[in-house]
Amino acid sequence: MRQFPLEMHGMAPGRVVEWRLRSTAGPGPAAETEGRRASFNQDKHFTVAEESRGADDPVASWLAVTFEVSEDLDEQAMTRALLAFVRRHEVLRCEFRRLAGELACEPIPSAELALAVHPVASFDSAPELVGFLSERFKRSIDTLAWPLFTMGAVLRPGSATVYLAFDHIVCDGLSMPIVVREVQDAYEALRRGEQLDEQSAPSYLDFAEEQRRRYLSFDAGDARLGYWKDFIARGGGEFFPRFPLELGVEPGLMYPIVNEASPLLDAAETEVFDKACREAGGKAFMGVLAAVAVCLRDAGGPGVYRGFMPVSERGRSGWSQSVGWFVNTMPIEFDASPGRGFAEVVAGVRAGFGAMMDHIDVPFVRAWELLAPEEFAARSWPYPVNFFSYIDMRKCPGAERHADWRPASHVWSARANGVCSWFQRDADGLHMNSIYVDTPAARHTMAAFQEALRRTVTEIARHGSFGRPIALAAPRGPVGAALGVSGYGYAARG
Repeated sequence: MRQFPLEMHGMAPGRVVEWRLRSTAGPGPAAETEGRRASFNQDKHFTVAEESRGADDPVASWLAVTFEVSEDLDEQAMTRALLAFVRRHEVLRCEFRRLAGELACEPIPSAELALAVHPVASFDSAPELVGFLSERFKRSIDTLAWPLFTMGAVLRPGSATVYLAFDHIVCDGLSMPIVVREVQDAYEALRRGEQLDEQSAPSYLDFAEEQRRRYLSFDAGDARLGYWKDFIARGGGEFFPRFPLELGVEPGLMYPIVNEASPLLDAAETEVFDKACREAGGKAFMGVLAAVAVCLRDAGGPGVYRGFMPVSERGRSGWSQSVGWFVNTMPIEFDASPGRGFAEVVAGVRAGFGAMMDHIDVPFVRAWELLAPEEFAARSWPYPVNFFSYIDMRKCPGAERHADWRPASHVWSARANGVCSWFQRDADGLHMNSIYVDTPAARHTMAAFQEALRRTVTEIARHGSFGRPIALAAPRGPVGAALGVSGYGYAARG
């Protein structure tokens, strides 16, 4: 399973159907809920959507997952599987409402939900189909309106492609393999005539409440912000670590995007790369981050890498099988100066990652609000932000069936003002997906960076070293503005 643009999906054409969710409760006042408050991530995301809608500048984006059914689709069984999935995860049943300044989550009771399949359209060509789905996701997903996701399938004789697309407010990247496994397992169980387990998953709303209880009342003087303050001080007082390469954008402007994906290493090369990283005292993601830092440095960036890194918060209290936005975004810093070998840089990554994880509990949104309040009021991140995301899909739920289900994840954003890259490892190797501004300078910079990175990870796999520096020949000029990224998904998703 890997992440790539929906437009790159080799989806065969067919007949499109969609499952539409509704509440069976009659009209009337909303049910009162006690203490169900949104997480910090959700509150900031919803606020941005409110403000951009009021300014007639809507923020549009989605995350989607697709997977295959290798038979004529049993629409009745899939309807029951999808309904069971929605009922299992409380966050998917939530309506968000602004109450007395706070964002409240009001879940619809499971028993009040109904799901029905509806025909939509038929397509004879793959490009027309994918274009239709892309536009469908844009039109049907609205942060300010429930439901916050859409579900459908492309039916053809002997097979089907099932899709689910979500607003970030209810899920994250690691939710996607959970979606695939749960829906496929339920569908296959129903096809075998088995009964489904109706037990609810641990709720993201409980996670959000715990997070708010611990961190809503603390202030900028709290000792738990010490790691953030030290990072900011070493960066000259800036909360956001700058992306160091030229993108050719003007401050304050948003641009159309380029969304592209490419392989870095095949499966065999990735295994050798992994071994080289372990021999250097690190893990594969540490080797990839070390390579990124060296490529940025060789393009004219600083010797000390400073960036943001999304980290999953699922494992702390049993939310490993839950859908939700379990992502904290944390700063990481390490030395990648010229003359330092691969093992030395990996050791720096390992130490930097360890220091970051020692302070993972402090929510990014809360740190941002307290330590950079003027920038927190804006709808996007203020300038080039260095950002690194890595997921080993082989360790995700259901990975042992990915060869059968052929799942893929997809992200999209209407506009951006910078660049964001995600790295994934799966059974086929190491891959990269990037969203960046569609400017000549950014296209030049990203093409050169990707080529340099591909050559660098190949050199590490072959020789356990960075090899000779690779010049990116980035255009000269002031560093452009960067997008507000993943941890919040104003432009890109993590």
